[in-house]
Amino acid sequence: MTSARPPLDVGTLRELLLAPAGPLARLGVVPASASTNDDVVAGLRAEPDAWPHASLLVAEHQTAGHGRAGRTWSTPARAALTCTFVARPRSAPATYGWLPLLAGLGTVRALRATAGVRAVLKWPNDVLVELDGTVEPLDGWGTARKVAGILASAVPQVPAVAVGIGVNVDQSADELPVPWATSLALAGARAADRATVLVALVASLDEVARRWAEHDGDAVAAGLLDEVASVCATLGQDVRVELPGGGVLAGTAHGLAADGALEVRDAAGVVHRVLAGDVAHVRVTGTTGA
Repeated sequence: MTSARPPLDVGTLRELLLAPAGPLARLGVVPASASTNDDVVAGLRAEPDAWPHASLLVAEHQTAGHGRAGRTWSTPARAALTCTFVARPRSAPATYGWLPLLAGLGTVRALRATAGVRAVLKWPNDVLVELDGTVEPLDGWGTARKVAGILASAVPQVPAVAVGIGVNVDQSADELPVPWATSLALAGARAADRATVLVALVASLDEVARRWAEHDGDAVAAGLLDEVASVCATLGQDVRVELPGGGVLAGTAHGLAADGALEVRDAAGVVHRVLAGDVAHVRVTGTTGA
């Protein structure tokens, strides 16, 4: 199948995306990487000056990708867009929790624009497409399926954050690792190859990042909290949250806090702030659009 999937045209991507024509300061495309996030984090630690803000590493084939809590994420060669951006926020580390959500907002917008799919954000770092009427509901997912994932890894000593984004582009059903995954092709996307998605993703993330930076990391002042909320399918859902310490919180996700935390109201009416955890949509009531 790899032979039918063409490699990226690196020359054209450089012309489009590197400064001064584009927003990127550095663009690297490698044939293979175990994990683009791990490679960028290692590069930032070893040679931070070589990885300025708005650097990007793309792998034609990511062989040992991983998400939060060390979960593996694998794709066939050239079937997915696998890449990691370097962010060097001027704002304090307390604002960094917004980066996965802002990356999710940028990814949702890029996929809607290029692929024409009903992309939404599942708090805090999954991008889903709604496939109602074409698939059977799954517990915790309903008729939505995961098409992209985001992983942010802080490098405090620089300081910088490696923001990894993986988008399933043209995998077939038998190439997907889990039942709740899908690809743009399976979701009925209009023609959208990896290069098209990448160019749109870079432009979308640049617009969001610039606004965030102009407001010193204040997502509320930048209007970005409302925009993230408008594409976040988790809000309004009954949810079950598996917390990092092993506890479970059940309730209704009713909002986002100023720092990006998920606000969950339990059965007693008490509102809990969730900064990290695995969220399942217990009773899926529909998705949010923007």
